Amino acid sequence: MHPRIAEALDYLDTERADLRAAVELLPPALRDQPPAPNRWSVAQVLQHLTLIESRIVPLVNKLIGGARAQGLGPELETSPILNTRHAAKIADRSFRVTAPDETRPPTDVDAGCAWAALEQSREALRAAVLSGDGLALSEVKHPHPVLGEINLYQWILFVGSHEVRHTAQVREIADQLKADPTTASAAN
Repeated sequence: MHPRIAEALDYLDTERADLRAAVELLPPALRDQPPAPNRWSVAQVLQHLTLIESRIVPLVNKLIGGARAQGLGPELETSPILNTRHAAKIADRSFRVTAPDETRPPTDVDAGCAWAALEQSREALRAAVLSGDGLALSEVKHPHPVLGEINLYQWILFVGSHEVRHTAQVREIADQLKADPTTASAAN
């Protein structure tokens, strides 16, 4: 496996483990409950992540397929690909972003089902990424709505950075629900 692909997949794995730890802060009985009106539950956050990741998988497949068809050469660069500036911008929860309608989760989401769907979308993303192993993915570019024109490695890393953002949100939800005496007693 090319070092850049390994770096991208390691980053995704690390951020997924952190998300899992954040979800585990709440007992299963509270994961479907929003902390306040017009706020997302943990289950809805997981569903949103699935919706985003599931939209990126076909993009990665399409871009890699197109680049391969056009004769994209091998990746010769081995320098790190993680752009901390992009990662920090995406993860910054003080920068408010309204999710487009197609990525807003329904209110009746089950956390267990949402987690299973998220795991399936990750497997699809891993397969898509691995299909481009060894290719010069830094030469394949596509515009991102917030980051502008970014290369395919950056698209892959975006998934992890987006997860960092929502892992912080899950922790906030856990703190709010644990602080609410009505939900804290319901969890016991």
